[in-house]
Amino acid sequence: MLAKPKHQRLVLVVLAAAAVLAAVLLAMWGLKDRAAYFYTASEVAAGKAAVGQPIRLGGMVSKGSIERLPDGVTIRFRVGDGPSEVPVLYRGIVPDLFKEGSGAVAEGRLSEDGTFVADNILAKHDERYMPPELGNQSSEQQAAQTVER
Repeated sequence: MLAKPKHQRLVLVVLAAAAVLAAVLLAMWGLKDRAAYFYTASEVAAGKAAVGQPIRLGGMVSKGSIERLPDGVTIRFRVGDGPSEVPVLYRGIVPDLFKEGSGAVAEGRLSEDGTFVADNILAKHDERYMPPELGNQSSEQQAAQTVER
């Protein structure tokens, strides 16, 4: 006995919805360990970040805080946002733009002792990008060169 076309369409719609739901649930389950919330140094210092959970810590690298350890690949530094600073430990090669006084985002986990153990460091660049060919010119020369173009 054949089903009516109306029932066939209903079954297809239900199967399609179930397949989409299953795909969404599988994607969420697969990405659950990759989800990382963004916190500032003040929020971490206030205890808003859970120990051991993957998070992103953002702020400015404190001046005078970068310490390279003897193994050559591990560094310690502090990330702050004004009133608070959080110590960070990172093992790996830092980006070229990573330096004291610049913005950085560290991905990792907060340890029991309050140190942020980073798995990855992302350096923020300055909004005032200067092409390398204009890097050594004064602002008046740059303005004149821009007008000539």
